[in-house]
Amino acid sequence: MVEKVSAEDELAIIYDEQCPVCSAYSAAVEVDEKDASAVRRINARSGDALVQKARDAGLDLNDGMVVIHKGKLYHGADALNLMARLAPAEGFTNRVNRLLFSNTTVAHVSYPLLRAGRNTLLRLLGRSKISAHTHRR
Repeated sequence: MVEKVSAEDELAIIYDEQCPVCSAYSAAVEVDEKDASAVRRINARSGDALVQKARDAGLDLNDGMVVIHKGKLYHGADALNLMARLAPAEGFTNRVNRLLFSNTTVAHVSYPLLRAGRNTLLRLLGRSKISAHTHRR
């Protein structure tokens, strides 16, 4: 039986599914079980209500991923930092994620480089940035 997670307890990551690195990160990211039962992964190019919530909050999805945790929105480096802090201590990938990005300064310094890499990769693959408009359901 799958328990429904309340909106307040939900942990969601909004990422660009067209970016292979973003997709790989969102698929690999784990959280400690005490912090969330599951991570809801949402394509930033979809018409999902949480994508619209992020846009309504003034967040540019081309400037960074969004994590929604306990009703609060985290964007870009803050989202990366939060996911690193929620990662379990077990596993090589989790330990590297925690080591690098659980430090707020490192997350804020490295995120612009990661974003630039995403933008370059999208150009090389001939893919567009995320449209400013989403389709409402």
